[in-house]
Amino acid sequence: MSVSTTSCGSKWRLQCAMLLLAIVRASFADIRYSVPEETKTKHVIGSLSSDLRLDVKRLGVRKARVDYQGQKRYCGVDLDSGDLIVLERIDRETLCETTSPCILHFEFILENPLELHNIGLEIQDINDNAPLFPKDLIKLEISESATTGSRYKIASARDLDVGINSVQSYVLGQNGYFVLDAKNSRERYVEIVLQNSLDREKDGEHSLMLTAIDGGNPLRSGSVTINILVIDVNDNGPIFSQAVYTVTVFENSPQGTSLLKVSATDKDEGANGHITYYINHVSENTKRLFNIDQNSGEITAIGELDHEKASSYEVEIQAEDGGGQAGHCKVLVEVSDINDNAPTITVKSVTNPIPENIPAGIEIAVINVKDQDHGENSRVKCNIAENLPFKLQSSIKNYFTLISSAPLDREQISEYDVTIIATDGGTPSLSSSVILSFHISDINDNPPVFEEQSYSSYVTENNKPGSSMCSVTARDPDWRQNGTVVYSLLHSEINGVPVSSFLSINGDTGVIHAVRAFDYEQFRSFKVHVVARDNGSPPLSSNVTVSVFITDENDNSPQILYPAPAGNSLMTEMVPKAALAGSLVSKVIAVDADSGQNAWLSYQIVKSTDPGLFNIGIHSGEIRAQRDISESDSMKQNLVISVKDNGQPSLSTTCDVYLLISDNLAEVPELKDMAYDDSSKLTSYLIIGLVSVSTFFLTFIILMLAVRFCRSRKPRMLFDGAVAIPSAYFPPNYAEVDGAGTLRSSYNYDAYLTTGSRTSDFKFARSYNTLPADQTLRKEIKDQDSLVDTKDLNEVGL
Repeated sequence: MSVSTTSCGSKWRLQCAMLLLAIVRASFADIRYSVPEETKTKHVIGSLSSDLRLDVKRLGVRKARVDYQGQKRYCGVDLDSGDLIVLERIDRETLCETTSPCILHFEFILENPLELHNIGLEIQDINDNAPLFPKDLIKLEISESATTGSRYKIASARDLDVGINSVQSYVLGQNGYFVLDAKNSRERYVEIVLQNSLDREKDGEHSLMLTAIDGGNPLRSGSVTINILVIDVNDNGPIFSQAVYTVTVFENSPQGTSLLKVSATDKDEGANGHITYYINHVSENTKRLFNIDQNSGEITAIGELDHEKASSYEVEIQAEDGGGQAGHCKVLVEVSDINDNAPTITVKSVTNPIPENIPAGIEIAVINVKDQDHGENSRVKCNIAENLPFKLQSSIKNYFTLISSAPLDREQISEYDVTIIATDGGTPSLSSSVILSFHISDINDNPPVFEEQSYSSYVTENNKPGSSMCSVTARDPDWRQNGTVVYSLLHSEINGVPVSSFLSINGDTGVIHAVRAFDYEQFRSFKVHVVARDNGSPPLSSNVTVSVFITDENDNSPQILYPAPAGNSLMTEMVPKAALAGSLVSKVIAVDADSGQNAWLSYQIVKSTDPGLFNIGIHSGEIRAQRDISESDSMKQNLVISVKDNGQPSLSTTCDVYLLISDNLAEVPELKDMAYDDSSKLTSYLIIGLVSVSTFFLTFIILMLAVRFCRSRKPRMLFDGAVAIPSAYFPPNYAEVDGAGTLRSSYNYDAYLTTGSRTSDFKFARSYNTLPADQTLRKEIKDQDSLVDTKDLNEVGL
């Protein structure tokens, strides 16, 4: 009886497809390197900076990095040298199993500008795995009637290494019955050939040692013991109904899901026809995913299938009969993708904080969005809220850049939370989000702004130096030093004096202090400019006007202009004997340098020769006869007048008014006595008279010239009569108004005595401007016969 063997066929199909895929992917790499597996960390694979012509010094600035789509990084870039180095242990068998060449694909990324290079890294195999047979013990039952030349298939050894490091040869231990046919050995099995006929009665059992040897350096080998039991005829091996089975299953199918059932038949009977199924020649990872019922051939999933880890699996099934003969087939498990992975958002770089003056279109953040699903399930879209001053743009291969799209203003919004939402194209779609918080950094773009458009300060004169007058406040919405306000006075002058001589300002608080005491009578108001400057770079500033008003204080006593104060020439008024009650006989003129109620003056007679003869207007200062003048009244009348202001407390001044009741100078007693003096005095009187006439004439000439010269100037106050009231000097800005004391005005008035009037009332004829203190107002009176100066009266003894 002869023994036949079967083959599953198409055993190179999957490996060829995987090899073609690796070659195609490698063809798209920008640069390709190779490194042996199990290379130590920090090993330099190649120089990226040289091969890509990059500036090594800018690798750190451009955030150079190597990305790998997997749980481990394996490789990285040395920013100091620009070399591609090994970061983690690389096991080619774990990564690629039997696929050759084994190529890992990395992305070399640089920013500013964004740049992407694909790197293909071929993992070179080293001989780090020994050949391994599926079983430690193989049992064969061979009929003793087997003819010489009969062939028996033994499951070949598996070496996880590839190429020359995989199994290269087999050696069968020395025996007298079997030899190894190396020429007809295939990848999945080897054949031993019966060389001599078996004799169960002579030797019913044989033990052979089959050794598999790889081609590595040093050589590695693995052995299996073959126990051959000589029995009667078992001339049929199991035969599968299909050489290749294909099944499709969704990923994440629950454990225990039945995939398919394989079936093999054996024409033998009894124990020789009983078939047992095994999963043969799979990796440890695959073993944990699938299981086959040894009796029924039903294959079930016992692990979690994930399309993202592997989209297909190839499982070899071995059917073994009771006589040890085996048949083989392949099962291809296609794992269909479902949308079970939400997009993964990775922030690659971010600029934070963001200057508020950043122009539109500047790159702020770079994100990478990946979806591990396949096809439409892996297509992702990203978006952000539309009401934000940012815009998300698609860049290259799942990279998105967040750019500024509108002006930023920290004073309005100082922080933004940007939610980036990534949505895939699955049904139903899955999404994920990430929140990027951005702080807006301040720039000095706002000048200080005063709370008021202008400030006013009122300070009483004679204030205490160093006292605070007012404060100014400016706000700057900028942050920290850009919003810190410092106050100062703008350099200027007040009446030719620097403003710093009058005021000072606290640079931190804006409180304005008086440097010295103010005098209302010197100046009543002035303006200064306060500058508010921030501490930004460059600094910004604004200014505001502060108006300072000095309020009056009653610190000046009334000043009597007429009659002249004591110590000056004696001023005497002549009162007609026929003066009636109410007649105006004289007037006291006074001013007060203060203002307002402090300058309101009141007049009072505090002492008089005849208390009931004259009275004075309390506000006008006019002295009038209280009754008719009689012959019994004393010719000489002396009045003491008190002038008091209305301040608190009030100040006062007194003056003397001399009145002479007479119609002419001849009636004066002193002049009558002159006629009865002895002749020795006549000469003296004549001399005096001559001097008086000469003086009068000279004075008259001078007055006439002065009137002609000063016709266009301000007039003086004169009386029309025998005796005139001399002109009075009024200080600047003061005027006397009937019944109101002294008030500020730019005008004064001339006073005249009416000719021929028995009451001799004053009449205010015309106004004139105030003259400086060194000038005298003189005015020509057309209706009067002569002008008599008070000085002339003094010279004649009045």
